[in-house]
Amino acid sequence: MAIARKIAYNVAASTVGKVLSTILALVGIGIITRYLGKEGFGNYATAVAFFSLFAALADLGIYSVATREISRPNADQKRIMGNVFTLRLASCFVVLALSPIIVFLLPYPEEVKIAILISAAAFIFASGYQVLNGIFQKNLAMDKVAISELIGKIVQVSVIYLAFRLDLGLLAVVSSILFSMMVNFTLVYLWSRKYLKFGLRFDFNYWRTFLRQSLPMGISILVTFIYFKTDTIMLSIMKTSADVGIYNAAYKIIENLAFFPGMIMGLILPIMAHRIFSDRDGFWDISNKVFKFFLMLIIPLVVGTVFLAGDIINVIGGAGFSESNIVLKILIFALAFIFFGNFTNAILLSANLQKKLMYALAFCAVFNVVLNILVIPKYSYIGTAATSVATEFLVFAITLYLVKKYVSFRPRLDGLGQFALGGLLMGLFLYFTPASSFLLRIVAGTAIYFIALWAVGGITVREVKSIFSRGGGSGNLTTNEK
Repeated sequence: MAIARKIAYNVAASTVGKVLSTILALVGIGIITRYLGKEGFGNYATAVAFFSLFAALADLGIYSVATREISRPNADQKRIMGNVFTLRLASCFVVLALSPIIVFLLPYPEEVKIAILISAAAFIFASGYQVLNGIFQKNLAMDKVAISELIGKIVQVSVIYLAFRLDLGLLAVVSSILFSMMVNFTLVYLWSRKYLKFGLRFDFNYWRTFLRQSLPMGISILVTFIYFKTDTIMLSIMKTSADVGIYNAAYKIIENLAFFPGMIMGLILPIMAHRIFSDRDGFWDISNKVFKFFLMLIIPLVVGTVFLAGDIINVIGGAGFSESNIVLKILIFALAFIFFGNFTNAILLSANLQKKLMYALAFCAVFNVVLNILVIPKYSYIGTAATSVATEFLVFAITLYLVKKYVSFRPRLDGLGQFALGGLLMGLFLYFTPASSFLLRIVAGTAIYFIALWAVGGITVREVKSIFSRGGGSGNLTTNEK
């Protein structure tokens, strides 16, 4: 299979798998919100936030840099993955050992503390399977990862439904994450053996060399967590569980949609890393097409959410979460900047500018925490949502500046007028049809947008296909930061 076809197949398979997984995740959220209510869902969201905290603490930038390194020409993949996997396990067990100390110092009810510890056990399996994903990215086999995640999500929703039907409570619901991650890890590990068989390695000299490159990314991931997830933890400490539940009913929707830019950039990153030093024109071409693709997608997402937020929340969370409507309308703008932030972050990583990315994200994390401390006491979840938008905008603005300065890349705005016209027509349709059914409005509104784009030549099928049609070259990549 030609490399372009393999990339296109992986994008299609990953997209289908992720979309199905997202639908299942939203179904699971719908069950949890209706079963546990605002306070119970807030406690669940708090436990999940700590799951992400533990994962960020143990990450150390290992996954991103390992993917880049095994994608290099003539890379010793067994040595890299053997050491990387062992290093990840070591970091996980250190964090796991510290988690009880972290948890029991916090002012949470006993049940919430136990739920957080269950999430700590789940993150061990999540971390293990994540670092193996690099093998599948290298071999253009991300369909296997998508299938494993889909199966894991089916298991999770099944456990959630069982907990609901048997009234097993919060701890059973949180345990669904543990079962899901165990299934994911088992499937990904077994499939990875087809492409690369490796054993645990304790090459401490290699660990030191690798960590010098990965730690800046690890710190970046940790500070990304700070501005992306600590809002839930800060709300849980400074406000009530109900406030956390209202915020997360909207936030979980954004979180599940945010997979898409990360997935696309994960598939494109090895190509960008290959091209940025050996084929600068090819790098600029694919980067501009990805930017245009993101621009095309985010406009209908923003327009649709602004007009349909109430219906979306009612479908996902139920009537008891009507306060989440305004939160979703605010957070959709954060999602727009998340799309473009993923784009600029990938360029900086492919150019070995991870240290500069780390400093940028660290500044944004401090900004986020300080602003949340100021706004949460008075504005609660509304203030937190606005802070998320401001932070994601700041991330994109700073990283775009770094991309322009150090990579000399300026994204073209081809098609912006056509996209804006499509968004305007979609918005007008949604504005004048408030009494129509939710499904009709979302389907017809989306159709109007893309038909308008097709009519004015905003983007072509060939352009979308060409995003994923460039294989890696044979040029070597420098490992020194520019």
